[in-house]
Amino acid sequence: MSEDLNRVLVIVAHPDDAEFGAGGTIARWVREGREVFLALTTNGDKGSADPAMTSERLKRMREDEQRAAARVLGIREVVFLGYPDGFLEDTPALRRDIVRLVRFFRPDIVVTHNPYPGLRRFIQHRDHRVTGTVALDAVYPLARNRLTFPELLSEGLEPHRVAEVYLIGSDDPDTWVDISETIDLKIAALRCHRTQIGDPEDLERRVREAARQVGEPHGIPFAEAFRRIQLRR
Repeated sequence: MSEDLNRVLVIVAHPDDAEFGAGGTIARWVREGREVFLALTTNGDKGSADPAMTSERLKRMREDEQRAAARVLGIREVVFLGYPDGFLEDTPALRRDIVRLVRFFRPDIVVTHNPYPGLRRFIQHRDHRVTGTVALDAVYPLARNRLTFPELLSEGLEPHRVAEVYLIGSDDPDTWVDISETIDLKIAALRCHRTQIGDPEDLERRVREAARQVGEPHGIPFAEAFRRIQLRR
């Protein structure tokens, strides 16, 4: 990443998505002096198999977990858009919400889900697909166009051009980030999501092994992989 790209906005669907997909990279960028902000489209209120759990209680717990994980990674601010987990739709309201975030935080880099990762490894959660699609639409062309959502101008939110996008969860990545010095922070942040993990030791083993498999073919001890898009500014 170019040294003059200092503001990063991570847009993901659920609490823990940022940590699983880019936690080591986020921690590395923060260590390098970059400002990282996090936005979540849904409240994660369906992610439990506990028969005694309620959506309202889970929502509060997962927000607290996400804030704790963000502190571990050094994220400056967390925004919860609060859409219900599992029911995210590509609507004008969601597009406006994400355009508002892009214009407010004015990031050089946006990190989000790849909405078209392929089906070779897993089925992509529909909230991931919708979040990635709308985030890309916000980057281009919606956040750039002055006449799109003109009501945002009255909020003082001028058009903004993003320089680069990093897509999480791609079957065909082209960018590998060395997280060897920050993988411990990634794991510590993931451990904050207590409602989502069972055995913390098994979590650490799986995270280290996945990062090793990503990095080893490229001579990196531990890595995270992305599809990177560079835009003309």
